[in-house]
Amino acid sequence: MEILAIILVALVALEHVYILVLEMFLWTTPRGMKAFGLKPDQAAQTKVMAANQGLYNGFLAAGLIWSLVHPDAAVAFELKLFFLGCVLVAGLYGGATASRKIFVIQALPAAIALGVVLLAS
Repeated sequence: MEILAIILVALVALEHVYILVLEMFLWTTPRGMKAFGLKPDQAAQTKVMAANQGLYNGFLAAGLIWSLVHPDAAVAFELKLFFLGCVLVAGLYGGATASRKIFVIQALPAAIALGVVLLAS
C-alpha cells in the first residue's frame, strides 16, 4: 500500500508540473487553448494571470515532490497530507467556481492519493 501511495503522490505532482507548463508556457498555443477551452483573444488577455496560476501549481508540485524525498518519514507524511489537502481544496474550489471538470482532473486524484496515503500510514 505504501508503494501505491508513493506512486499516486508522484502522479499528482507530475499532473501539477504539466499544469504549470500549460499555464506558464503553452497558454496561448493551440494545445493550451484547447486544454482550457479558450479562444485566441481570451488566451492573450489572460496570459499573465495564467502564468501566475501556473506558478502556484508549481509550488504544489514542489511540495509533493518534497514529501516524496524528505528523509524523515513522519515529516514526509505530514507534507503529503498538507500538499494533497491543498490540491484537493484547490480542485474543489475550481470545480465549484470555474469548471466542473476540475473536480475530476484535480480534486479526485488528490482525494484518492490522500485516502491511500492515510490507509498506508
